[in-house]
This record gives sequence, structure tokens and C-alpha cells, in this order.
Amino acid sequence: MIKNYFLIAIRNFWKHRIFSIINIAGLAIGISAALVIYLLVSYEFSFDKFHKDRERIYRVVSKLDFPDQVIRNGGVCSPLPAAVKREVTGLEVSAAFHLYNGDIKVTPGAPDGKTKPVFKNQPAIIFADSSYFRLIDYKWLAGSPETSLSEPFRVVLSESRARVYFPGKDITTIPGNSITYDDSITATVTGIVKDFDQPTDFTFKEFVSLATVTSTGLKNSMGWDEWGSVNSSSLFFVKLIKGITVTQIEKQLASLRTKYAKDDYMKTQNLLQPVSALHFSNDYDSFANREAHKPTLFGLLAVAAFLLLLGCINFINLTTAQAAMRTKEIGIRKTLGSSRAHLIGQFLGETFLLTLLATVVSILIAPGILKMFSDFMPPELKFTIAGQPGIIIFIIVLIIAVTLLSGFYPALVLSKFKPAQVIKNQSQVYSGKTRKALLRRSLTISQFVIAQFFIIATILVSKQIQYAINKDMGFRKDAIINFSAPWNAPGKDKRFVLLNKLQAIPEIAMVSLGGSTPAAFGYSSTTMKYNDGKKEIETTVGIKYADDTYFKLYNMQLVAGRLPLQNDTVVTEYIINETFAKFLGFKTADQAVGKVLDRGEKKVPISGVLKDFHDKSIHSAIKPLAYSNVKGNSSTYHILLKTGNGDKTAWKKAIAKMESDWKEVYPEFEFKYSFFDKTIESFYKAEQNISRLLVWATGLTIFISCLGMLGLVIYTTTQRAKEIGVRKVLGASVSQIVSLLSKDFLQLVILAFIIAAPLAWWVMNKWLADFAYRTQLNWWIFIMGGFIMIFMALFTLSIQTVRAAITNPVKSLRTE
Repeated sequence: MIKNYFLIAIRNFWKHRIFSIINIAGLAIGISAALVIYLLVSYEFSFDKFHKDRERIYRVVSKLDFPDQVIRNGGVCSPLPAAVKREVTGLEVSAAFHLYNGDIKVTPGAPDGKTKPVFKNQPAIIFADSSYFRLIDYKWLAGSPETSLSEPFRVVLSESRARVYFPGKDITTIPGNSITYDDSITATVTGIVKDFDQPTDFTFKEFVSLATVTSTGLKNSMGWDEWGSVNSSSLFFVKLIKGITVTQIEKQLASLRTKYAKDDYMKTQNLLQPVSALHFSNDYDSFANREAHKPTLFGLLAVAAFLLLLGCINFINLTTAQAAMRTKEIGIRKTLGSSRAHLIGQFLGETFLLTLLATVVSILIAPGILKMFSDFMPPELKFTIAGQPGIIIFIIVLIIAVTLLSGFYPALVLSKFKPAQVIKNQSQVYSGKTRKALLRRSLTISQFVIAQFFIIATILVSKQIQYAINKDMGFRKDAIINFSAPWNAPGKDKRFVLLNKLQAIPEIAMVSLGGSTPAAFGYSSTTMKYNDGKKEIETTVGIKYADDTYFKLYNMQLVAGRLPLQNDTVVTEYIINETFAKFLGFKTADQAVGKVLDRGEKKVPISGVLKDFHDKSIHSAIKPLAYSNVKGNSSTYHILLKTGNGDKTAWKKAIAKMESDWKEVYPEFEFKYSFFDKTIESFYKAEQNISRLLVWATGLTIFISCLGMLGLVIYTTTQRAKEIGVRKVLGASVSQIVSLLSKDFLQLVILAFIIAAPLAWWVMNKWLADFAYRTQLNWWIFIMGGFIMIFMALFTLSIQTVRAAITNPVKSLRTE
């Protein structure tokens, strides 16, 4: 019987091969999207699942309550971990570690004195103690977790890093070798641990003993004893004793701050963040190479569900539409004794076979999709079925779910026909007045509602991105290159030596040595006060550093006063932005000039006021900002290149000369630069990724929807061939017949637009609310979306309707 069902299914697929291809294509697109998205989402949610007692491990984070804003930081003040170990109860383990950031130079050595190659810009290095290895379980290949980091100047390596530093050596013989960091700290290798083979944010490769910090000058640069400074590189994890609650620990942390940080103007709170939230730590700094965004992942799941749904709708529509073609077969089978259950089983079997074929196609194209989106897919993500039980189970569940969703209703419809009626050809399966036709119309409308929603969303997201990138930020951003002097360069300060060399390059228009660019990812702030004689005004103020050339280079406009006079070490003046001046209560910028700000114990006058500009992406509103005049805090070079000289290679020459000068001054450090306008664009990388995904999702939804419409119009023209022939004989023109055949389908598209437009308006308004400055949600966006869908529908319909309209009526009438 199964063999018979299989042969009948193959025969039907071949007989109606156009509809079979349409069904397979629609389902394959939906299934491949679901496979890729499942792979990505399951990967992102699998991070750090393997840690022992992970439900009791937390990161201690900091919430800083400034007068007019809240800042969240993933780090803690450096003295907190030691105080917690002494005074907080209820913890099984507390482990502090400090990120070793910057362009780290590493020189491995050997006991025989042979010098190993020098490694520059080494990442994933931390300062930790033995508590870290009690909290995070590693497999030890050499050494022991209890003693390897118990003393200063010791280091534990991961297996991969050990093989890089000491190639060809047996792992067990590597302990005892020395490693020198930045030509100043020499540590002895005391242990080797195996790299994690599961997804984790703990991707560190070198663990230098934390006691090394207190034994070197690093202690001073890390604010080791400062309770009033929160450092995102100073990380602290705790493991709670069973039965102890988060609230109990947070109360003790608050008591510690009250005891030791009495002058904490930031009103810092230390909170516990579960280790399961680390990978999605969008509110707090992440120490990982990358972090995931839960709303985006859920959005991707919704896209996969929509694409699958569209494929299933196509199948339901085409199968129920073809029901009239199989009525005699069903009548004969029932007359010969087939039960309704047997018929349902047969039709579900046909659906299963089609779904299986679609799944095979989707598995073949899934690697191509992954490669297509490789620039924002995790590099570790590979599509392979071998050794992946999770993917195999998902594929099986997906096949069964799609089979039932697509095939169950058509199977019920086909199996309920009465033999006497269908043999007499009295079935009204495709009557426009039947409930089946109404269902098909409803499902078709649903398809185009989804498609038109995606079209409108894609247009608006692209419009907002273009608005953000092209918006006047309040400063020049083209033809500017930025790079920073290395903070850990040996010897005397060479920043101004390089500055003088850069100023001599003829292809450079201007050079400034200052702090960060006008708009940057990083943010430095402090609290300032102003007394207007009636009340004291306090607020959080962003702090930047600049020389005189900086403001001219970026074409920043001075609206009152003058630029601050330069000073080597002490802040003597501030130039503030208009927002800060207005916040302080001044009606005009001139009124702010000469007034004095209180910054702690210092009183600093305002020398001038800058016109407002965006110091962050347009997600954020412009906030109070002040520039100071301290040369000692300047480490970033701002280069304005000459333009308009007709030499297309001028910029390349300038960059080559800059690199040459850099290597003369800092021969041990790599020359790394960035174009400022590209930095501005990177503010909106997430939106650009969303836009790209929306373009593909929109294209696929339109393609699947139009596939379904093509299938229905092919069936309709086939069923109405005699009617079309009669109309042509009676004088109907091609355009009249095309209009007649297209009218019903276009009505469905227009009805779908009426439903989709308000839905898209509501959702996109919510999305735009995340931007402090945003584009307009214009009426033409919706009209354009509607016209795009109508055009695609007309194009799809014309493929078959024009062909049917120009067919010789004699042929259709004779064959009918």
C-alpha cells in the first residue's frame, strides 16, 4: 500500500509539475531560512551553558546615578573585590580579574636564554588569581589551579596560546619558560589549560597573576585604591552559596559602599548580573569579543516563522485549488473501498514527500546563505549535520510540523468528497462562492499583508539610515583620518615629535593632537556645579580635550567667547556647548562666558560657547559637554587631508608618509588608522544589518507570495479556458481579458495594503522612538510600498494572463 501511495504521489507530482515546483520552492525558502536562523539563535543562546553551578554565578556590575542620567558599567571600582572577600558573607567564591588592554607586546623566552619571536597586539590577556579557576572550570594540562597564580610574576597559558609562543614543544615542558610583557614585566609560565570547545564569553588566553599588579607600577594606572572610580576593565564575579539570594548580597555591597565610598558623588550601586545574561549584556559593558541582542534574535525567529507560513499558505492554496482535478480519482478510490483515513494518510504522505524534497533543497542552499551573510554571522558558525543532534532533531520536527500545517487541511478537504457527486463532476470545489475559495482569499491576503509590511519597513529603515549618515552632525567629517599614540610606548614622550613630522607632510591640510573625535563610541564624564546666586545647579558633563587646531580642523563653530588657552597639565578654562549653557539657565551664549564652574574642589571659568553638535549617534539627544585645554591628556591625532587637487593618489601618498613617520617614532607598534566618516557610519552598523536582512526578507516574501499567486492564476486560466475562448469569439480584446483575470487578484493586494499600512505605521513608529533625531514617517513611504506590491503582482499576473488572452480561441474551444 505504501509503495502504491508513493507511486501515485510521484505520478501526481509529475502531472502537475509546475505546481509541485512552486510548492517545493516556497517551502524550501521558508525551511532554509528557518534552518539558518535556528542555527544562529541556538548558537547565541548556547553561550556559557557548560559551567558548573552556573545558576549561582554572577557578575558584579555598577549602576552610576548621576544628577540627570544613569550610566551602567560592567566593571567595579578596583578596591571592591578585596573588601568583599574580607567582609561579605554568603559567597562560595569571589574572583576578581583585570583586563590587560592595549597594544600589548609579548616576548616569550626560554630557560637557555634563547629569544623567541616578538608578538604584537596580543589580545585576551587578563590579570587573575587562583579564585578565577575555582569559579570557571578549566581542564589543566600542566600545573595546578591552587598554586599557578599564587605569587607575582606568574602566568598560565591556554593550550592554543602556548603552542603559538612555544611551537613544537611538548605542553608539559612549557612551564618554567618566561614571557615578557611590554619589555617591563617578566612572568614565568606555571600552568597550561585547555581551551574551551563550547561557546563562551570567557575567551581569555593568558592569565597573569593578579599579585603582579600590586608589585609593579600598573597599580597606579589601574586606580587600585580608588573607591570613587569605576573601571570597565576591573571585573568581579561571585558564586553564591546555595540558599543565598541576590538581594542579600546586594544589600551587603551597598553597606560596603556606604562604609568606604563616603564621597561618592556618582551614588554608585553594585548589582548582580547572572552569568546567563553576559552574552546579552546590552545595558552593561561586555568583555567579550561580541555580544548578542535578544530583540534582534526574536525578530529573526519571527522572519523565519513568516517565511515558513508563506510557504505553507502557498501549499494550502494550490492544493485546495487543484482539488477539482482529483475529484474523480477520489470518487473511484472511495467506491473501491478506501476509507477517509486512508485518503488522509495518502494526501499527508504526498505532503510529507514534497516537504522532504524541499528540506533537501534547503539543506543544499543553507551554506550559501550563511556565506552570503558571513560579515555579521559569528565566524565559528558552520552549517553541518554530522555530529549535530540538535540540528537533526530540529529538521525532523520541522518536516513533521510543515507537513501537518501544510497538508492536514487540504487532506480533510479532499477526503470528504462524496463519491456519487464527484463521479458525476458535480463538485463545487473551486466555486468562488464556497468556503474553500474564501479561505484561499484570506490566506492570499495574509501573504500580501506580510509582504507589504516588509516592503514599508525596508523603505523606512533605509530612509532612517540615510538620514543618520547624511545628517549635519555639527562638524566636518570628510577627508579626516584619526589614530592614537600608544599609551605604553617605552622611553620619553614622543607625541609631539610625531606631530611635528606630520605637519611637514604636504598632502596634509591640518594636524591636531587632542582627545577623542567630536563623535566617538567612548564617553568620559564628570559632575559639575554652578551657583547662579539663587540655587546650585548640578549636572553630568561630557569631557573632551582639544588644542586650537582641533576646532578649526573639524569646522566647529564658536558662538560666543574664545577658545581656551593651552596648558600642559592643569585645566584652567572650559569651552562648553549650547546645551550646557541653556541647562545652566543662560538665555544667550554670551551670558555664559566668564562664569565659573565647580568641578570638585576646582573652580574653572568658561572661556567660550560652541554651537551644539552630536557627540554620539542620533540615538541620543545632545547633552552638556565641555572641552578643556590640557595638552597632557591629548593622545589622538586628527589629520585633515587636502582635497580638490586632482591627484587621485594623494591620499594614498599621505597615508604612506604618515605610516613612515609613525614607524620612525614608534617602530615597535603597528600603524592603525581610521577614516572619521567611516567611524560615523559604524554608529549605525546594527541598523545597516537590520536593513540588509529586511531587504532579503522582503525579497523572499514577495517571491513566495508571487509564486503562490502565479500558481493560482495558472490554475484559474486553465479552468476558465473555455470562458476566455468564448469571450474572444464575441469580440473581447486582450486588455479586457487580462483585466478580467487580474481584477480579483488585485483586489486582494489592495485589501492587504489597507490592512498592512496601519500595522506598519504603528510598528515603525515604535522603532523610530529609539532615535532622538529621526526621519519623518511620510505618507509617500506607504504609497511607494503599495505601488511596489501592485507592480510585482501585475508583473506576476501578466506572465500567465497575457498568455491566456492571446491563445487562439479555436484551440481552447476545440480542446474543451
